[in-house]
Amino acid sequence: MNVDSINHLITDRPNLSTALGMEFLSTPEDDTCMARMKVDERNRQPFGFLSGGASLALAENVAGVGSSALCPGCACVGIEVSGSHVKAVVEGDTVTAYARLLSQGSTLHVWQVDIRNSAEELISSVRVTNYIVRHK
Repeated sequence: MNVDSINHLITDRPNLSTALGMEFLSTPEDDTCMARMKVDERNRQPFGFLSGGASLALAENVAGVGSSALCPGCACVGIEVSGSHVKAVVEGDTVTAYARLLSQGSTLHVWQVDIRNSAEELISSVRVTNYIVRHK
């Protein structure tokens, strides 16, 4: 999935994605996209571990980028995010979110997002549902 055409929407002005240090990446598959985020002072807990909230934000944002790439000109907003955190990540590591489209309806998209550390170990497993708002 090519997300290059919508990256300007993310980088043109301050937002949560840029505040937390997310970078969105295209993939060769039509139903997947990726994002990377270095674990640092912007997204860690006071204890030095990646915040679970930052992980969920990463998952929701990469799924939103994927839905936006599939529906140009639409507003794609998360309406449900549910995840399990299974391993801690220390500051200095980088996590990668792998988002795979499970269902593409005309108004709802469902994504499975697996977040892995630099050793490719599963950190979080997240399900995201996006609502697709078509402009009139």
